[in-house]
Amino acid sequence: MSWRDMPSLAALRAFAVFAETGTLQQAGTLLNVSHAAISQQLRALESHMGVALLDRSGRALKLTAEGEHLSQALTLGFGAIRMAVQDLSTRGAGQPLHVTCTPMFATHWLMPRLAGFRQACPEVDLVIDPTGEVMPLTPGGIDVALRYGQGNWPGLVSEMLLPSPMVVVAAPGLLDGRQVGRPEDLLDLPWLEEIGTNEASVWLRSRGVEEDLKAGRVTLPGNLLMDALRGGQGVAVTVRKFVVPDLVAGRLTELFCEEQGRGYHIVHRPGVLRSGARHFVSWLRREGATTAGV
Repeated sequence: MSWRDMPSLAALRAFAVFAETGTLQQAGTLLNVSHAAISQQLRALESHMGVALLDRSGRALKLTAEGEHLSQALTLGFGAIRMAVQDLSTRGAGQPLHVTCTPMFATHWLMPRLAGFRQACPEVDLVIDPTGEVMPLTPGGIDVALRYGQGNWPGLVSEMLLPSPMVVVAAPGLLDGRQVGRPEDLLDLPWLEEIGTNEASVWLRSRGVEEDLKAGRVTLPGNLLMDALRGGQGVAVTVRKFVVPDLVAGRLTELFCEEQGRGYHIVHRPGVLRSGARHFVSWLRREGATTAGV
């Protein structure tokens, strides 16, 4: 097919709508343009094709035999386009929106706000998968992930949602007045980690600590980790945003704070998101904007 020989899509659409409605005024109303603009498109189409598509001899415009022929072809063509667009736009609409995040994030940030999304988009069914594991984002699977890091995940689109550095914290009762100036000062204390993660090991290695923990570690769900932390059962590496109230109240002590530029990101595959995912991402952005400074 020689695409350069084809008339403009705007002219073909104007002709198809005129053929369907029968008047320039109605065609202009449907396309949200003036009837003069429709008339101009029709004349441009005739000029391009070198064929009279309209009979202008009477008071009202009528289709010529050539015009009828083109109208029937456009009805079939635009009908097929409309069906394809509707099929692609609604594909997967019956599938729930699948979101993955850590249990800690779900407990402390997502779930307290989720009622707002449910109220705004009651038609979107949700599956929240709280896990410490980094789940793959494959077609037909997870739609949106909420991941902590610097946002540099290869092959994925990410945008910052909740900026916050990592901190090492413990309850004052566990520290019992000890002076902590370097990571090695904490090796004889128990450590807490969220299931599916290895924050303690990663943080210690990043500080050059190769020695093993002397008091072991306890791995538990994120919703239980904070209770254990406040109860003085161990040291933990966590996102500072989640422990600010505890730090202010004195329930926890901040021992180390990592670099800025990290935080929770909205992550998804490249390309167009499903309707439900688009609504969810837009809602996340609004919520993130309102809590960025909290």
